[in-house]
Amino acid sequence: MPTAQKTAIVAEIKDRLSASAGFIMTDYRGLTVKDMQALRGKLREVGSDLKIYKNTLTQLAARDLELPSMDDMLAGPTAMVFLSDDPVAPAKAIMDFAKTHKGFEVKGGFIEQHLVDADSVKAIAMLPSREELIAKLMGTMLNPLRGVMSMFNAPAGAFARVVKAVADQKAAA
Repeated sequence: MPTAQKTAIVAEIKDRLSASAGFIMTDYRGLTVKDMQALRGKLREVGSDLKIYKNTLTQLAARDLELPSMDDMLAGPTAMVFLSDDPVAPAKAIMDFAKTHKGFEVKGGFIEQHLVDADSVKAIAMLPSREELIAKLMGTMLNPLRGVMSMFNAPAGAFARVVKAVADQKAAA
């Protein structure tokens, strides 16, 4: 028989799962409280947060939302990192943290309506950030425009150089 407190926690988990763009599940064994605070701070900087729920309550919430089965990932201590919109920045923060902390490892996640494994999260962490991609796209879009502008300016520049050369020649004579 579910208690009112557990029912409220399942409802909270469902709200968090529905409101987020996805989540990454991690195993936090061996981390100290100070390490967890440091990780939470890094994740807050990139617009994500970390929460620990009981695995059984998370499974119930996932079933209620008709998400794919994550039972194999929800074994052992599991911390969930909820993503705001861009999964790259939180994945990078998690992977950077995992490099310096032995007990911390990525189990997998649910990103862009797909269940992903730990290797996929690592691959996402290697992608450029959203801002970098936008900057590259803008640079690519502006390159042809720059070429056209220099082509239009070339005849006027050539004419100005000819006039200057003639003026210099007349001044020298």
